Amino acid sequence: THEFEYVTEEGFSLDMARPTLKHCIEVDGPSHYLRDAASDTFVENGATRLKTRLLESFGWTVTRVPYFEWGRLQSDVEKRHYLEAKLGNSGRGEVAERRGVAI
Repeated sequence: THEFEYVTEEGFSLDMARPTLKHCIEVDGPSHYLRDAASDTFVENGATRLKTRLLESFGWTVTRVPYFEWGRLQSDVEKRHYLEAKLGNSGRGEVAERRGVAI
């Protein structure tokens, strides 16, 4: 099963996790990104990159959902397809639902 706001043994807070598989989903808002002026794209900030690297060093698989990608999705069907594509095999065919909306 999935747990929301899970805290790892190492003290990291995760938005959504499947602890038995060591897989987490982090839903990242604007504070996780910087705008690259040269390319006019968003890049993860240092703290976000460090958290990912540390989690991976502890054996976690981290799937990130950037706000600027999620915000473009119009329907629940689009959101479900987006998450299924992001999760691939790590989601084991399951997409969590909360309050009737795929997240």
